Amino acid sequence: MTQIHPTIAEVTERIRKRSADTRAEYLELIRSRRPKGFARQRMSDANLAHASAGCAVIEKAQLLGAGWPNIGVITSYNDMLSAHAPFEHYPEIIRSAAREVNAIAQVAGGVPAMCDGVTQGQEGMELSLFSRDVIAMASAIGLSHDVFDAALHLGVCDKIVPGLVIAALRFGWIPSVFVPAGPMPSGLSNPEKLRVRQAFLEGKVGRDALLKAESESYHAQGTCTFYGTANSNQMLMEVMGFHLPGAAFVNPGTPLRDALTRAATHRAAAIHAQGNEYLPAGEMIDERSIVNGIVGLMATGGSTNHALHLPAMAAAAGIIITLEDFAAISAIVPLLMRVYPNGSADVNHFHAAGGMGFVIRELVNAGLLHGDAQGVSGPISSYSREPYFDNGKLAWREAPAESGDLDVIRPASDPFSADGGLRLMSGPLGRGVSKVSAIAKDKHVIEAPAIVFDSQDALKAAFEAGQLNKDFIAVVRFQGPSANGMPELHSLTPPLAVLQDRGFKVALVTDGRMSGASGKVPSAIHVSPEAARGGPLARVRDGDVILFNATTGQLDIKVDPAEFAAREPAEFRPNEPAAGVGREMFSYFRQVSGAADTGASQFSFLHQEDA
Repeated sequence: MTQIHPTIAEVTERIRKRSADTRAEYLELIRSRRPKGFARQRMSDANLAHASAGCAVIEKAQLLGAGWPNIGVITSYNDMLSAHAPFEHYPEIIRSAAREVNAIAQVAGGVPAMCDGVTQGQEGMELSLFSRDVIAMASAIGLSHDVFDAALHLGVCDKIVPGLVIAALRFGWIPSVFVPAGPMPSGLSNPEKLRVRQAFLEGKVGRDALLKAESESYHAQGTCTFYGTANSNQMLMEVMGFHLPGAAFVNPGTPLRDALTRAATHRAAAIHAQGNEYLPAGEMIDERSIVNGIVGLMATGGSTNHALHLPAMAAAAGIIITLEDFAAISAIVPLLMRVYPNGSADVNHFHAAGGMGFVIRELVNAGLLHGDAQGVSGPISSYSREPYFDNGKLAWREAPAESGDLDVIRPASDPFSADGGLRLMSGPLGRGVSKVSAIAKDKHVIEAPAIVFDSQDALKAAFEAGQLNKDFIAVVRFQGPSANGMPELHSLTPPLAVLQDRGFKVALVTDGRMSGASGKVPSAIHVSPEAARGGPLARVRDGDVILFNATTGQLDIKVDPAEFAAREPAEFRPNEPAAGVGREMFSYFRQVSGAADTGASQFSFLHQEDA
């Protein structure tokens, strides 16, 4: 096997040392929970009667007789969210597939699945990030029945997969397989959709044209086809080993998709504790797996949201990672993929041009992935395969040796850029991240006066009033977890992009988030400490000159340091009471949330300062 790159080895080792105590405590916990027989054998007769009462005759007989392993299914199905609508029929497929290999499958529970596309720019977006932890807790409730020998997790989108992973790892003695639904077929191209959005903002087209473009872009069941957080999730699940090889980007409603779902069920039935291939999720995922996830994120130009989610997922397994780990890996991992917003192609084009199998093989051969890390189907080095039908039966073959489209996917020897898609930004204003893979090279350095906004609506109002036709850096503060739940500010992209296209130098600095689909406009996001907790952004004033340098990662303010430190921070005043659409129910989350650079979670085991 190819020797691992020295930086990857060094980062992995320092994570291992940093996490030694927390990882040891975690492994002790999950090993103490390993069942001596089928999990349900610990139950009383009354417990078991309740657990089997809703089952079909065959499953009930096997549950009561303890002859077959029981697979718990955690589903995020709803038919409002296009990416999750295909999950409606998965339980039927899974139960049938389980019987084929003498196993039982029960839906253990459902979790909420929020569509950020529906809530973007709306009040409900303030619940979005916190929904990740709600999903983890809802999953825990389903699995807490403690009658399951393996688990299947059905999820795709933004906060859903990270929440499911957190739960899977807290129940880390249970083997877990993640089952995706796949992207919708390609519709209106993402660049054309953006063009129409910007034209609408400038009054060049009407609302009918805007709605037509949006509907042609988001037109069917499946994941949105740009490379945002949802599709970055699918990349992560594959490169970390929770998927079967090549499962991420097969379209829903196809025979291959259904065959992969059946195969995932068969695999879950094979890796339980009473079989010969026991593979508990918490031991399968280790420091190498987490580093592989960061490498995959950088090599593909994935979503900035994973600078929040990966630390939270890792900490659930007792592994502590920092933004400095992201930065070190980004510096040596080449960018191999250009899918919107980093390019014009979509994920269907990426999959057809070689897909995850091609990327994984390139990274393993370059010594950038731990090929010996374990996945549910074998070592990660074996994930260079893609699924297909061989005489009507599901089989795997090596992914293409060469890219099918060098404008979409490239070999490690000839990448789009020598370094990865995310950059750590730091300086007197705090530290955050920037998605540099989506920014044109001539926009990597912006120095301009600040215009300070305390809400995204204030910026949009200034744009509509014609007040922003100049060079400036927008500082949008009081958008962090404790302020308002850290909503995505993706609706700021179109107005800022319009100003950029008019020739003005613009950038965004915020303690909030952007969508995984955001690009084009230079931005430093997730800036910590957040303004609502006295972070430096609370002391920025209109006219302060800010330097945004994505080349060096410098986020500076051209104000005398003593003067800046002496300023009275602006007071956080919510624009309105945090009530309506359930926001008042999440006040506890806002009070106890961790900082963005440690995962922005309310779980105490995810707060690194307590580790």
